[in-house]
Amino acid sequence: MKRVAIIGGGPAGMMAAGQAALNGAEVLLLEKKDRIGRKLSITGHGRCNLTSAVEPDLLIKGFPGNGRFLCSAFSEFSNRDLREFFHARGLGTKVEAGTRVFPVSDRADDVVRVLLENAQKAGVKIMLSTPVLEILIRDKRVAGLKTARGVFEAQALVVATGGLSYPGTGSTGDGYGWARAAGHRIIEPRPGLVPLLVQEEWSRALQGLSLDKVRAAAYSATGQRICEDGGELLFTHYGLSGPIVLAMSHAIGAGLFKNGPPVKLVLDLEPEYDDKRLDELIQRVLQDHSRKMLKNALGDFLPPKLIPVIIGLSGIDADQECHQVKRSERRELVKLLKNFTLTVTGLRPIAEAIVTAGGVDVKQVNPGTMESKLVKGLFFAGEVLDVDGLTGGYNLQAAFSTGYVAGKNAALG
Repeated sequence: MKRVAIIGGGPAGMMAAGQAALNGAEVLLLEKKDRIGRKLSITGHGRCNLTSAVEPDLLIKGFPGNGRFLCSAFSEFSNRDLREFFHARGLGTKVEAGTRVFPVSDRADDVVRVLLENAQKAGVKIMLSTPVLEILIRDKRVAGLKTARGVFEAQALVVATGGLSYPGTGSTGDGYGWARAAGHRIIEPRPGLVPLLVQEEWSRALQGLSLDKVRAAAYSATGQRICEDGGELLFTHYGLSGPIVLAMSHAIGAGLFKNGPPVKLVLDLEPEYDDKRLDELIQRVLQDHSRKMLKNALGDFLPPKLIPVIIGLSGIDADQECHQVKRSERRELVKLLKNFTLTVTGLRPIAEAIVTAGGVDVKQVNPGTMESKLVKGLFFAGEVLDVDGLTGGYNLQAAFSTGYVAGKNAALG
């Protein structure tokens, strides 16, 4: 019986372990933490957005970098296959907020439980609190691995150690060192799906403000458009977060990495109105509250926290009565609301990122098997690879699909 070792007890590792065992291998899963699936348990605020419900052939569009590498893996184990995997094991799924798929129980721990039970029923031996010290390679073939508990022989090895985000859950970049020692290139890890730091001090006054219908466009220091998106945005004590910020952070981070700061983020706070209609709306509000001070009249269509910031940036006297507001001042309000600009100076630390961008260069990995092109019997799965997707379940789907393929081929290859 072929011996396969899996390093890492996250979604990719657990899926790989189960598939390797189901395909006839003797499987050892090693996890350095004291329990399986720590990071998976906290995803989606403890609910686990485990995949996206888009059509399988559209999954690839959720990966702005190196998405084509995943074509074979998604073809073999798609989002439909993943949902069927959980349904067949007693855990139903549901679709929310468009295409986000969650377990019907709303418990990420149930996802972990199903993966663990699947592996155990298939005969996987699990060793917790067992950090791997070294992977053993002889004549460009996997020979086993070394731990504090001793050396374990194996003919195949799946590295599923994750990236560098949420290091408290065990994702501390161990796999990069082993891959590098085996001759693999490592694309510099950086934050992916991460909040943004902004320069403007006045933005701190907006901390806690959530805007649910915003359009945003990011521009490089040279004025080139980097990306754009729409949806919900959240102001924080350090800058910006929320779904559209996380979705845009991949491209913004790449722009910062390539050209350096700053990046200008231009927000359209009233995307449902063009300039003319917004001017008419403001004019009506001013007429309806003609004897009120300006600072007390804009609450008809702006959140209270935003009003003093907008008026302050406009330079208009906040205490003047609405009937005194000049046409030029009204147009300045329109301009600000349609072009609310912040200066992005950087990203929050990689430890706070939902996912890590960068990792093992996929050019040196066979996309059909997840096996190294340099070392026979060495496989990679999940976030350790230089593949990262948008928010909405894409990254977990990539972990499950690459884990499925790696585990299967580690057993059969």
